[in-house]
Amino acid sequence: MTRSIDLTRRGALAAGVSIAFFGGGARAATGDKKLVVFIQRGGADGLSVSPPIGDPNYHSLRGEIAIPDSDVLKLDNDFALHPKLTAIHALAMNGEARIAPAVAIPNNQRSHFEAQDVLESGVTVVYGSTSGWLNRTLGTMAGRKIEGMSIGAHAPLILRGPVQAASWSPGQTARGDRLPMILTDLYHNDALLSRAFASGLETAAMATMAGATMTAAPARAAAAQGGGANVQAKQLGGSIAGFMNQPGGPQIVAVSIDGWDTHANQGATDGALAGRLAYLDAVVDGLQKGLAGEWRNTVCIVATEFGRTAKINGTRGTDHGNASTALVLGGGLKRGGIIGDWPTLASNKLNQGRDLAATLDVRALFKGVLREHLGVETRLLNETVFPDSAAVAPVTGLV
Repeated sequence: MTRSIDLTRRGALAAGVSIAFFGGGARAATGDKKLVVFIQRGGADGLSVSPPIGDPNYHSLRGEIAIPDSDVLKLDNDFALHPKLTAIHALAMNGEARIAPAVAIPNNQRSHFEAQDVLESGVTVVYGSTSGWLNRTLGTMAGRKIEGMSIGAHAPLILRGPVQAASWSPGQTARGDRLPMILTDLYHNDALLSRAFASGLETAAMATMAGATMTAAPARAAAAQGGGANVQAKQLGGSIAGFMNQPGGPQIVAVSIDGWDTHANQGATDGALAGRLAYLDAVVDGLQKGLAGEWRNTVCIVATEFGRTAKINGTRGTDHGNASTALVLGGGLKRGGIIGDWPTLASNKLNQGRDLAATLDVRALFKGVLREHLGVETRLLNETVFPDSAAVAPVTGLV
């Protein structure tokens, strides 16, 4: 049974965002600790999120979608952030953001929905669980009444399970980015259809860009008056913080952001990908500022179902790949370098000769945060939260 929640977040949902959170009794179980999990749906290009500027093969593989050295936000001599991630870069310079540049789910899935299932269920078999690892995490807090809530047409798998959640569905939800994902999944094993569909996506992207050019002036005027997607995104982050700051408010939050499937006209410092990164950055900025002093008790994870191909494709985009970049943010993080190892982009190091290879199982990252930040026991992590995962050691030294 679910109960309806009266909220006014239609603008956020219309921009491709759904929110779900667990609240109530979670505070009694976790003290003051807070966790926010962002899911980038569509397969975010990690090589653009955190350009490996020290890798000699980066620019040659990426071609016109490589981020120019003059534009990147440097982390060190080896890695940088995309120029749209200004707030996250500021956090990194303050020791409050780190990257895991070669992280992946435990099996190499190129289907969006199968990969998202593995990412959110926390098991290695596609459709192997009807519950999500975040729901099972809260289930380990025995004896506590934990209320849950999802905002959107459907509760994401990561939150489904025995912990009951209230729900609220706005009148309008963002579905425009889902249809291309469904069709690319359908066609991805057919060379002829997949190329034809990619060409169609390129045509659509070009039309969208032309329309955006024609309406650029009104958009700039709206932004100057306090409108625009990024202003809305910052407000969304502040609203999430407002929920979390309430007495007895949620401490564990999941946020889904669509629109990361960049098969055509991906762009480097502008275009669809840059727009999505700017949106994510604004949400994080609003969340961090809204949490104020509670930011020191908060950890955020940003993860996606898979990365993109290392080499630019024929439609100036990237196709479904393997490893991507995960971000770990928070006021209580320990300073450090990259999380995991860098496999390099050398041709003999690429996965199947086309993708960035994974050096870190995403479950190891999740486990590390859950153990060090929320205090979940290792036995429960290995057996309940991520079943049969004892061989995957949690990342240490994060918090």
